[in-house]
Amino acid sequence: MSMPERRLEPAALRTFIATALVGAGARQTDADAVATHLVDANLKGHDSHGAGRLPAYVDHARRELINLQASPRELTDTAVLIRVDADGGWGAPAAYALIDRAAAKARAHGLAAATIGNVHHLGRIGAYGEQAAAAGLVSMHFVNMTGEPPVVAPYRGSDARFGTNPVCISFPATQRRPAFLLDMATSQIALGKVRVAANKGLQVPAGSLIDRQGRPTTDPSGMARAEMEGALTPLGKHKGYGLAFACELLAGVLGGAGTIQPGNARKGVLQNSMFSVLVDPAAFGDTDWMQAETDAMAQYALASPPMDWDSPVLYPGDPERAIAGKRAKEGIPLDETTIGQLNAVAESLGLAERL
Repeated sequence: MSMPERRLEPAALRTFIATALVGAGARQTDADAVATHLVDANLKGHDSHGAGRLPAYVDHARRELINLQASPRELTDTAVLIRVDADGGWGAPAAYALIDRAAAKARAHGLAAATIGNVHHLGRIGAYGEQAAAAGLVSMHFVNMTGEPPVVAPYRGSDARFGTNPVCISFPATQRRPAFLLDMATSQIALGKVRVAANKGLQVPAGSLIDRQGRPTTDPSGMARAEMEGALTPLGKHKGYGLAFACELLAGVLGGAGTIQPGNARKGVLQNSMFSVLVDPAAFGDTDWMQAETDAMAQYALASPPMDWDSPVLYPGDPERAIAGKRAKEGIPLDETTIGQLNAVAESLGLAERL
């Protein structure tokens, strides 16, 4: 039986989260960036990367697993390349700044590559794809996870060896269509979605989890505990496994902060590395033709007769936009378990705020 939900006004939720983060020691500018990022994830329908992350974030800050006074430093800075060590600080503010820097290089030289490592959880990677697309740029992002034990089994494996290692590809809007946004975990489902399901008392789709004996299960409770039991499975069997491995190499190796293999320290806090490539379409040809070709391809793909007329073919990015429009008007739905966890955080910090 699913848990009852309440709908919360986005601005109020954003203020609540920022206040809690400041109460945990975050700088106001960092708290605002992280809170905006989390609530934006809820607005886009990615509750697994939204407000429900706050208890873990506050716990990490209070246990000094995040450098609250971080000062990111450049490891490399050339005309088309930037590598950043985030000094153990918050993910969203460091990554937004990185994409801004890389976007300027891409506009000046046609393309740019960027890496960031030694950074706390980057959150919903689609946000950085949207940021690049809004600047009129194509972008590709590959992410790995270190600092905590793995949660995804390799194809043909029976225990966890990878993170959920997301991949994101975005393309700017045309005059007729909004931005293209592909944002996906390389596991069947994201770990956060397992925890959301556990909070709501729901099962997860068959084939997306294995238990600690390596057997298929639909019960998410084992993966929602502090000491996780079991593993997520890779998207598309060998295909998702291969993409997850590619993320380890592109983000972990090229990024310089390492992969999830146990020779690298696991500090008990989720850290990410990200490898991003940003491209200015204008450097590759006639942008009017590119827009027309993008529109023609989209029209062709979306005209496929749906198998279910209630579920038409969608343009990547449309689901997020549709949900955001609905939730901006009606509020963000949060189950009572999650609301209770958020209020407990505020109480533990001695704050008067409650949801």
